[in-house]
Amino acid sequence: MTRSNKLGAFALAAAGALFLLYPAIRPWHDESTVDGAAASMGSGAWVASHTFAMFGFVLASLGLFALRDAIRTRLTTAAALITGVAAGLVLPYYGAETFGLHGLAQRYAEGDRFDLLAAVDAVRDQPFAITMFGVGLLALAAGGVLAALAVRRSGALPPASGLLFGLGLVLFLPQFFTPAPVRIAHGALLAAGCVWLAAALWRAPTAPQRR
Repeated sequence: MTRSNKLGAFALAAAGALFLLYPAIRPWHDESTVDGAAASMGSGAWVASHTFAMFGFVLASLGLFALRDAIRTRLTTAAALITGVAAGLVLPYYGAETFGLHGLAQRYAEGDRFDLLAAVDAVRDQPFAITMFGVGLLALAAGGVLAALAVRRSGALPPASGLLFGLGLVLFLPQFFTPAPVRIAHGALLAAGCVWLAAALWRAPTAPQRR
């Protein structure tokens, strides 16, 4: 096991924990109502949970760059690069959700009676922002598929050890359209995938050069 493997395994395991915490502690009030939106978005748990997700994306990307060092193939290089780009595309939207919506909800709670739901929709549905976010999530899915294929074909890691990780990234976009229990279950699935891949990477020898 190389130092890169070890650091990558730590990054993936930490990402898994953060992806689990993200939906687990996120407030789940009815955000289609003013009171529900204010309660969810104005809470400290809203900021913490979305911040966990942002760090999760960064750490997962770093973990895949370590995977590329362990399995030197075109697939792992593509997976690491695409996932890194994906993280860069989704993070600005997460920042607006985390801090922008939180700030709006706090202003509303302090007595500034503007149309909170319209303001939330304006932030979430800004055309360029939501397009960039969607493209980022699709790229994240592509990176997950490539990582799973690279692990399966590597001969250096257990063939199935990238499966849940890849599935979790593929499902990141559709899980946004599901109820809270399903989103929490998705967080658990992605966490399990990150930890499984981290364990495989931790035990991996120096990888052979493959194409």
